[in-house]
Amino acid sequence: MANLKEIRNRISSVSSTMQITSAMKMVSAAKLKKAQDAITAMRPYSNKLTELLQSLSATLDEDSGSKFAEQREVENVLIVAITSNRGLCGAFNTNIIKQTQNLINNVYTSKNVSVLAIGKKANDAFAKQNRVVANKSEIFDDLTFDNVAEIAEMLMAKFISGEYDKIEIVYNHFKNAATQAIITEQFLPIVPIEVDENVNLDYVFEPSKLEIIEELIPKSLKTQLYKGIRDSFASEHGARMTAMHKATDNATELRDQLKLTYNKARQASITNEILEIVGGAEALNN
Repeated sequence: MANLKEIRNRISSVSSTMQITSAMKMVSAAKLKKAQDAITAMRPYSNKLTELLQSLSATLDEDSGSKFAEQREVENVLIVAITSNRGLCGAFNTNIIKQTQNLINNVYTSKNVSVLAIGKKANDAFAKQNRVVANKSEIFDDLTFDNVAEIAEMLMAKFISGEYDKIEIVYNHFKNAATQAIITEQFLPIVPIEVDENVNLDYVFEPSKLEIIEELIPKSLKTQLYKGIRDSFASEHGARMTAMHKATDNATELRDQLKLTYNKARQASITNEILEIVGGAEALNN
């Protein structure tokens, strides 16, 4: 059994760790509320815009299709991997890295795959493989629509120029503080949905339908990327809050066990001292 000083040091160390994890949990909880409100507010708009765009794109003739919907043979693929800049959030970053690696190894085995890293963890993971073409980790320092729009415009330009034939986004979808789902979402080319013939899409467009779609597509793509990053941002704080909550509970349990061990060791030490005193007194009496 460890001596009393060692146990006291361990109790002090665990208590300090518990204070840190508890503080981190409260900070993440405060940030989560703001991030959750932001993603919850924009989801209906983003989903409806995407639905409208896909429905209109599906009604266009093939010859008048948008340059953003051009389907070509896939040779060069860009994966936008969205992680966080910091750790201590459970499997949040690991899941994104694993999913991106799975796409590289199993889905696009014979393709030229590059990675655009949004988050230092993604950059650290794929820079070793020389796959990172750009690192946009600084976006989390000032997460605004305008800043994300610049990244989206860069992606659109690379697709139109033919540098990449397909662009996908991998991120954590926020469900609640304890649950995040890994989403792999095609960014470009746009995939038109199959329109139900019974649904009335006989609208009057001013200006033309094609002009409206060409105006909507860049806005929709910017919104799609912004939603993905916002989703990941909320998921990060939820994952960190949950991880720090579990860490605090584990530290509390370990501290209680150490205190029990300390008390037992202290009691045993006192008992031994009493026995030694009694034994010495008996020896003197005899």
